[in-house]
Amino acid sequence: MYQYMIGQVSEIEGSTITLECNKIGYVIYTPNPYQFEEGKEYKIYLYQQIKEDEHLFFGFKTKEEKDLFLRLISVKGLGPKLALPIIATGSIQGIIDAIEQENILYLRKFPKIGDKLAKQMILDLKGKLGASSVGTLDNDTTEELTAVLQGLGYKDKDIKAVLPKVNRELSLEEQVKESLKLLLK
Repeated sequence: MYQYMIGQVSEIEGSTITLECNKIGYVIYTPNPYQFEEGKEYKIYLYQQIKEDEHLFFGFKTKEEKDLFLRLISVKGLGPKLALPIIATGSIQGIIDAIEQENILYLRKFPKIGDKLAKQMILDLKGKLGASSVGTLDNDTTEELTAVLQGLGYKDKDIKAVLPKVNRELSLEEQVKESLKLLLK
């Protein structure tokens, strides 16, 4: 079993990246391949799925993403290819909160997740996704920050331009204030 790989991203295609490590290119499925840049070195946390007819790598930028992914694929009927879009389109804390609060509507917004699977996720994971089991979640505020700024009427293009400039160590409230200052310039 692999814990992680450190290598250079040589290709980005669809839902995968190719990570070159010791002159071998590994194809890795990721929640959002476009968060990586070609030619840069990354530490990718891995999950390896071995089937009779294929061996697949699923990779994550943070250990917290990988931990949540492992919890999600433990749900009956939820495999790795369904879990990836959940992590890609939702924040870690948002997913955990939805499961803990039994928010089926939030869970149904993810691709191919219906009532039955959302209820199964709640049944299998409620009470098991505390901060200690998924790691530190304090800095995972990008989704919340984006939602707040969208709610204030800012366009996605403008929001994406200021997100990299915002200090992630600040509280969400302070990040919103900093973002607004940048957007008003």
